[in-house]
Amino acid sequence: MTTDPWGRVDDDGTVYVRTGDGERVVGSWQAGAPEEALAFYRNKYDALVTQVGLLEKRLRSTDLSASAAMSSIDKLRDSIKDANVVGDLDSLMKRLDKLADRAEERKVEQKQAQEQARGQARQVKERIVAEAERVAAETTHWKSGGERMLQLIEEWKKAPRADRPTEQALWKRMSAARNSFSKRRKAYFANLDQQREGVRSDKENIVAEAEALSGSTEWGPTARAYRDLMQRWKASGRADRTSEDKLWARFKAAQDTFFDARNATFAERDAELRVNADAKEKILAEAKAEIPGISNPRRARARLRDFQEAWEEAGELPRDARDKLEGAFRQIEDGVRRAEEAEWDRTNPEARARAKDTVDQLSTAIQGLEAKLEKARAAGDERRIEENEAALEARRSWLAEAEKALDDMS
Repeated sequence: MTTDPWGRVDDDGTVYVRTGDGERVVGSWQAGAPEEALAFYRNKYDALVTQVGLLEKRLRSTDLSASAAMSSIDKLRDSIKDANVVGDLDSLMKRLDKLADRAEERKVEQKQAQEQARGQARQVKERIVAEAERVAAETTHWKSGGERMLQLIEEWKKAPRADRPTEQALWKRMSAARNSFSKRRKAYFANLDQQREGVRSDKENIVAEAEALSGSTEWGPTARAYRDLMQRWKASGRADRTSEDKLWARFKAAQDTFFDARNATFAERDAELRVNADAKEKILAEAKAEIPGISNPRRARARLRDFQEAWEEAGELPRDARDKLEGAFRQIEDGVRRAEEAEWDRTNPEARARAKDTVDQLSTAIQGLEAKLEKARAAGDERRIEENEAALEARRSWLAEAEKALDDMS
């Protein structure tokens, strides 16, 4: 019989392995020496040791999951339990027990890491959902809002997953926000289309009125009517781009037709009125040369009437000369009017009486002050002397001005 610390070969060739539970048969060896039998079965044991060592290394140096580790451990346990090998099977079992403890620790660690990751994923997706809900509820910039909503959907897809109930609840909110935004955008553009249709109808009416006026020869009223139509056009808002462009082209064409005709008529009329402008320029030159030299306002007024009659008889002025010539003639009229007013002020009896009264009052005051001054000098009162002299100087100056004004009225 051949023996080994962990097994033996019986004389009949039966091979045994020793365990904590006793011996058990692992095989039979009939060919060759018993030592060869033990070596063969020890080699099979070494293969199990290698498998256990590899599992220890994987659990120690890789991110092998706890469940995968436990599955490998259970398979090795089953293999070792009934293994037909010779070796220290109990030590292998103990090593597997330690591996199982480490796998349990990893299971706890992985669960904690998974919970932490899911918590972080929940925070990320809650932020995405909150922004999507804000966009859906608040934005009115539809293009940028739609682009941002698509970006948030992509961010959601790329974000890590939370636990299933949280994912479902958050996705329900995300989907509701997207649908809400789409409904608000559709409602806005539907309302905008309705408004634009109303604007288009209003501008159709404006254009129809403008086209009806395009052939009018009532230049003043029609020009004012076109200004009113333009104000209505601006106040009515904007239709859709295509309708807006077409309607504006029609409106402008009608307006141009009218104003081109008016300008042509006015140009023709202005040419006919050029002779009137020449006549009035001569009248103006004569009036400028003669009237300012007439000192008597009544004679100036009489001569002005002659010029005014000639001015009216000369007829209407062309537009480009009207303001300049009419303004210059009004200046001559204003000069005569001011001369008449000055003459009236000079000869007005009431004004002359008031001037006379002023002269009398100042003369009386001066006499009184002269008497006071004599008394002050007699008394040697220097303060009174200075006061009365100052008052006399002022009154005499006022009297000179009042007498001059009175002389002018004489």
